[in-house]
Amino acid sequence: MIKEFLNGSSPWQMLKDYGTMTAGLVIFALGYSTFLLPYQIVSGGVSGISTLIFYATGIHASLTYLVINLGLLLLAVRIMGWRYFFRTIYGILIASLFIDIFQSLLGVVGADGKEHFVRIIGEQTFLASVLGGMLEGAGLAIVFLGGGSTGGTDIIASCVNKYKNISLGRMLLLLDIFIIGSGYLLSHNIELTVIGYVTMFISTNFLDYVLNGARQSVQFIIISSEHERIAELVGEQLERGVTILYGEGWYSKEQRRVLLIMAKKYESRRLFRLIHDTDPHAFVTMSNVEGVFGEGFDVIKK
Repeated sequence: MIKEFLNGSSPWQMLKDYGTMTAGLVIFALGYSTFLLPYQIVSGGVSGISTLIFYATGIHASLTYLVINLGLLLLAVRIMGWRYFFRTIYGILIASLFIDIFQSLLGVVGADGKEHFVRIIGEQTFLASVLGGMLEGAGLAIVFLGGGSTGGTDIIASCVNKYKNISLGRMLLLLDIFIIGSGYLLSHNIELTVIGYVTMFISTNFLDYVLNGARQSVQFIIISSEHERIAELVGEQLERGVTILYGEGWYSKEQRRVLLIMAKKYESRRLFRLIHDTDPHAFVTMSNVEGVFGEGFDVIKK
């Protein structure tokens, strides 16, 4: 179990992953507790179910969120393994903790004896849905980048994504449609239901935007008389592999070495600077690629 939990990760990598997950969980809890829960916006997932139960029974959303997720952990263990199980446990506990903290900070007991929330942006429900959806989506994306989960429907989406190259955002979209629609049975407010779907749309698209933006890769093709030096520097400074292709100029009939390099998009600026400093006259093309799978990039799913 311990070996599977570590899965070859160094202590530094584990610390980095859990730090990334924690940041994402705080952002997720902030968006939900500050902009969605106070405005009775059902955003889908277990958080949406927790909102429905809170306004129906008064039970704290953090408690409902925790209890419902415990019932889904067995699925996470059987399909995703113990390493994912521990990260999911961590995600559920931290998310529940911060939801409770933010709910306590914003909660006040009214004259009717029921708990109400301070609406920090007034009665601007639509603006709350936009802000809440963006924060939830960004938070979930950061959690996924850290290799974790916030539980609930995220577990189901992550299990499918483990074996199929299906967008996490779209999986969550399909799972959340029914939950948001069922909110109308409780509120009988078509406006809130529509706003819930708007929030879901914003959240899932923002999740994909952040997640895919962080994973986006580019392909470089470089023709230079200093190809050997460029290849050495790429390996030393960027720690990226380089493939040498053998080419010939059609007009000049001159033999050339062509460098093929795959890199993350955020590394492109460093690579351009490296090429310019080595050979300002190099011929370079850069193109976005749909996906890169293999060592240093994404894992090929079954």
